[in-house]
Amino acid sequence: MTSPPLPRRVALISVHTSPLAQPGTGDAGGMNVYVWQTATRLARRGVEVEIFTRATSSADAPIVAAAPGVTVRNVVAGPFEGLDKRDLPAQLCAFTAGVLRAEAMHKPGYYDLIHSHYWLSGQVGWLARDRWGVPLVHTAHTLAAVKNASLAKGDTAEPMLRVIGEQQVVDEADRMVVNTDTEATELVSMYNADRGRIDVVTPGADLDVYSPGSRDLARAELGLRGDETVLTFVGRIQPLKAPDVLLAAAAPIIERYRAEGRAIRVLIVGGPSGTGLAQPTALIDLAADLGISDSVTFLPPQPSDRLAQVYRASDLVAVPSYSESFGLVAIEAQACGTPVVAADVGGLSVAVADGGTGLLVDGHDVEDWTSAIAGLLDDPDRLATMRRNARTHAEQFSWEHTASQLLTSYSAAMQSFAARNPAAIGAAAARHGSRRWRRRRARMVVGQG
Repeated sequence: MTSPPLPRRVALISVHTSPLAQPGTGDAGGMNVYVWQTATRLARRGVEVEIFTRATSSADAPIVAAAPGVTVRNVVAGPFEGLDKRDLPAQLCAFTAGVLRAEAMHKPGYYDLIHSHYWLSGQVGWLARDRWGVPLVHTAHTLAAVKNASLAKGDTAEPMLRVIGEQQVVDEADRMVVNTDTEATELVSMYNADRGRIDVVTPGADLDVYSPGSRDLARAELGLRGDETVLTFVGRIQPLKAPDVLLAAAAPIIERYRAEGRAIRVLIVGGPSGTGLAQPTALIDLAADLGISDSVTFLPPQPSDRLAQVYRASDLVAVPSYSESFGLVAIEAQACGTPVVAADVGGLSVAVADGGTGLLVDGHDVEDWTSAIAGLLDDPDRLATMRRNARTHAEQFSWEHTASQLLTSYSAAMQSFAARNPAAIGAAAARHGSRRWRRRRARMVVGQG
């Protein structure tokens, strides 16, 4: 029996954010973690991965050997700094030119498959797929139609430009990778996607980095008191992630703790991002308005080893997002043995075992959140049981498992693409011509975006 085909080399496209960026800053978040962790896991299995991302600093080296088998190519497209994500569609032509030129320096068939992340990357991958004669696998990470259906109060809707762009990528991709069955259903119902071309691949956590540890040592390292209750939010500071809901919900709990002579601390870990940049001090101002400033500590985005200490130091982690394709924070926290209270949206219903490792809250009513959080904090036995269950639940979501599922999806994409396009590789080689012509083409301005 013939073994299914596996790629030798994958072109992974991540236009708007680099996997080398610190999650929680700018547009860097869970997608950065996903791209980096899957790339390194695939490389360990013998698949070379080249990641194309937009250079955001003149100091970025054009090519970075980021890990064994993983190369990051920083493509110059537009100004290095000060470019909002919504401005990036105007730079897709320049970015695509950089991607095509990189491939043009190699013999035909250098890449076996393209995996694009987010709709901007899908637009680039779509063109590269047609030029190179290889399959395109796409992961949306978030969908405009889903976000627009559950906007936070005062947040800005995603533009129709993105909705149309996403629809084009859905129509063109050879396979779509989603995090959950819920996301697959959303693709079918909102974008008329072919369910037969959708693969559910659950994300994971680095279970070596995120693991249970000493709460006292973690709190000492973070400068927190050992006797206080710690309630934590981790993520980008923007309306979509709803950290304001947590502060409002925590206010009456803080007031009660004060009256009872008990100490409580709310940790907000992250930086302003997206529409949150319009009011970067909004959370600080809200804490002051609620009269809880002395009980709230703001920390900047943390590297993974330090973030693990944040989770270990916490009694409870809150993920109140309005929309979340999966929710890596929830898995990371549970991997450290910390229960999670999360909004019952998107992939969070998979990431959190409701009643077993935390609680899911229906909606964003502040009183409901106060009740859910206070109910757990007031029931130490139940919280202790959830803490014991949390690590076991998180172990179902490893990046090794994600890599295995991705390889299955890649194999299916290669098989179906070859069946539909038996002459694709030969046609691509003929179209590109000799090595001399390929070098000449690499110096040309590519006028297709």
